[in-house]
Amino acid sequence: MSTPSQILRDRWLEALLPRVPDTGWTMVAAKQAAREIELTTGEQALAAPNGISDLIDRFIDRAVDEALVSLSSETLATLRTHERVAAGLKAWLDALEPNREAVRKAAGHGLLPWGAGAAAKRVWSVADAIWEAAGDTATDYNRQTKRALLSAVIPRVVMYWLEQPDPERVERFIMTRLQEAMKLGQAGGKVLGPVLDFMERVKSRRAPGNL
Repeated sequence: MSTPSQILRDRWLEALLPRVPDTGWTMVAAKQAAREIELTTGEQALAAPNGISDLIDRFIDRAVDEALVSLSSETLATLRTHERVAAGLKAWLDALEPNREAVRKAAGHGLLPWGAGAAAKRVWSVADAIWEAAGDTATDYNRQTKRALLSAVIPRVVMYWLEQPDPERVERFIMTRLQEAMKLGQAGGKVLGPVLDFMERVKSRRAPGNL
């Protein structure tokens, strides 16, 4: 069951999303959306104490939730591991499709690395959900390695998807990037160690709110 803060956050996000393609994820647009649905200052603080950052987080999380529901109706057991991961990525992109322009705006507002802390946390959470949906049960260093590799793939996939509407090309791009990631994984800890260390640091941080 959703908490009061989650219910308010979803209401706010729904009011904000139609504005985002034109205004971006901005304080002005968020305040306008809040006034439209008559959210008080207190309700805004409860819904998104970190402001825009929380609303983007919820935007990404909702797409993950939709992707997981979609994947639950598919037969993934017969697929190879990288095919299950690819299916997860495609399901997530499909969930984002109705709000493609909002994703484009989010790419410049901390959805993707280059935005460091908040961006890395968002991408890692998506990678974690996709791997779990793919049936990954690892609890050791291998678990972190898989998520780090997929976290490196996701931004490239999103940027390609934003510019390439052809689903078949996007699928081929995903498979190529995953195959590259698998080869990198075989390189071992010497290559991945610094990546994992960085991800662990940024996962524990939170970008300050700006609303």
